[in-house]
Amino acid sequence: MVAVVIEDSPELASVLQRALADDGIEVHVAHDAERGIGLVRETAADLVVLDVTLPGIDGIEACRRLRTFTDAYVVMLTGRDSEVDRLIGLSVGADDYVTKPFYARELVARIRAMQRRPRTLAGVDRVRRFGALEIDLDRRQVTLAGRAVELTLTEYELLEALAGSPRAALSRAALLEQVRGPNWFGDDHLIDVHVSNLRRKLGDDPANPRFIMTVRGFGFRMGGGERS
Repeated sequence: MVAVVIEDSPELASVLQRALADDGIEVHVAHDAERGIGLVRETAADLVVLDVTLPGIDGIEACRRLRTFTDAYVVMLTGRDSEVDRLIGLSVGADDYVTKPFYARELVARIRAMQRRPRTLAGVDRVRRFGALEIDLDRRQVTLAGRAVELTLTEYELLEALAGSPRAALSRAALLEQVRGPNWFGDDHLIDVHVSNLRRKLGDDPANPRFIMTVRGFGFRMGGGERS
């Protein structure tokens, strides 16, 4: 795997370079977006670690430009812990979003988890449909009966995980790993809270759901969009 780190802090760039190299990744570093975008082209990088706050072209615009020519994984870094910032970054094609400060090993773990997600394939429909519910995986947008549904990052990732295996029951632990990463430790019943919020936003009756079905004592699975 080849990675390009675009980070204007030499200290943080060095830390990231070492952490990724220790994981067997070939790493190239740029301290501004113009050089970084050029490196992604030159190296045909598989992964881009991209700071949001860069001199000149910022990370949001850099990500938009990257998506015109590459399907590399993009992880955005920011010092701002704002849901709006996250959604903007994801809307222009980022795959993940990490808020500073963070542990370099945590970032590597999230990258490895991200690699398990399939990339875009030519000719493959990237919209998942469940009755009136549509999930556009490329745009990371959700609509219900044609109207946009505003979800948090965690809610979207949870819905995407369920939609990716529509016939399979997924355990709470498996879902938690997908939305929090493999090294996150906590109560896996946190998933129930996010499912409750998702159902509310989707107008899903917990007693007779259309979209997110409970598998008693185990976890959840995706429904077909019709009430039983």
